[in-house]
Amino acid sequence: MVSRVIPVDPFDLVIFGGTGDLARRKILPGLFRRFCAGQMPEEAQIIGAARSEMDDDGYRQLVRDAIEEFGDKPVPEGGALDAFLARLGYVQVDATGTDGWEELSRRITEDRVRAFYFSVGPSLFGDLAERLHQYGMASGQSRIVVEKPFGHDLGTAKALNAVLAQHFDETQIYRIDHYLGKETVQNLMAVRFGNVLFEPLWNAQYVDHIQVTVAETVGVGGRGGYYDKSGAMRDMVQNHLMQLLCLIAMEPPAKFEPDSVRDEKLKVIRALEPVEPHHIVRGQYDATEKEPGYREDVEDPKSRTESFLAMKVHISNWRWAGTPFYLRTGKRLRARTSEIAVVFKDAPHSIFGAEAGRHRNVLIIRLQPNEGMTLDVTIKEPGPGGMRLVDVPLDMTFADALGPDADEVPDAYERLIMDVIRGNQTLFMRGDEVEAAWAWTDPIIAGWAARNDVPKTYDAGSAGPEDSLMLMHRDGRKWREIKA
Repeated sequence: MVSRVIPVDPFDLVIFGGTGDLARRKILPGLFRRFCAGQMPEEAQIIGAARSEMDDDGYRQLVRDAIEEFGDKPVPEGGALDAFLARLGYVQVDATGTDGWEELSRRITEDRVRAFYFSVGPSLFGDLAERLHQYGMASGQSRIVVEKPFGHDLGTAKALNAVLAQHFDETQIYRIDHYLGKETVQNLMAVRFGNVLFEPLWNAQYVDHIQVTVAETVGVGGRGGYYDKSGAMRDMVQNHLMQLLCLIAMEPPAKFEPDSVRDEKLKVIRALEPVEPHHIVRGQYDATEKEPGYREDVEDPKSRTESFLAMKVHISNWRWAGTPFYLRTGKRLRARTSEIAVVFKDAPHSIFGAEAGRHRNVLIIRLQPNEGMTLDVTIKEPGPGGMRLVDVPLDMTFADALGPDADEVPDAYERLIMDVIRGNQTLFMRGDEVEAAWAWTDPIIAGWAARNDVPKTYDAGSAGPEDSLMLMHRDGRKWREIKA
């Protein structure tokens, strides 16, 4: 299989926060990979912008070091890196002042796509948008990319959307969630809407329940200050898991185009029922002999912020009435894994008798690691001795199925940045979508404060609090194992 690389039109990309961690780890190495793949036109220009005092050569050295350190494979020979670095420049700017803005505006090319990546804290979004307008860079060809968090609650999300809307139309605002750029997430839509095998079964009549798990082995680490103000609900559920839920549950859009897809996602969020307190389990990881606990990591011995969250969610519409969605995410768990499991109902009648046991078809969509899909099907166990049934996986691991081309699949940031340049908003969140997600999330968080809720502790390296297992057991179900 030969992957097709479609070049984009010439563009200018300005990365505010161009010396920061996200730029060095993800954005710049990703852009280099797109350059090596032949997707970046010769006229493209990338400008780093930050407060650090630095010239163009100093920035190119910073980027060279970042690509060599954080690139996922060795730098190719033949001068590719030097050719990429030649397209880079740097401008020292003050986001809240006037320094550097005239220089930046002079470097921007007229009459081409110009994208501004806000790889900075949300408190600076308004200042950056205002100065781009003030210095004549906010044209109809301009696009801005903003990272989460998109607000801290509904009120701040509305305020943030209003600030950005003062100078940019909604069609120019790209709210990036890297989960939507993952190859497997997009394959979820392809599997649903491109195969007659699945879509007729994708409803409450045939699906028993759906599990969404995003587990991490790391703790909050150096993000303790931010994380303790956010917790698993704001950091993961309100955005990443919510987006996965929408793609799983939405109705088929009329077309695969931005507003058609996002309209259907919005309908899912608005159909979410309020979650009962006994359908939520919050947890904090405990200290071990070698690792500190959550409260030590955030330096607050009385913190009540959750590092783990499991919840049972229902969607009030005809397709999913009565089918529970179980969401689970946490830090310091047994293994790093992200997956969606669609568990189908039992066959209406077993001709093999009770001794054959209970067997179900399960579609597992793995987001990380080893991206791919597995469908568990029931067959006869080989050999004599009667009809004994076993479940076996039909496995499609991308690395196995695509062979060498699997290495050429762009990572999430690569794909999404190129979508910004193309002007394709399909995999980005719309403002009303963000606000609807907060409108559902806020009452849950407020309920914890009103009840003085305290997270359950759990052992680092486990599957989370015991209460999360009971969340499923009460319904006669169980979580898929988080395998180390």
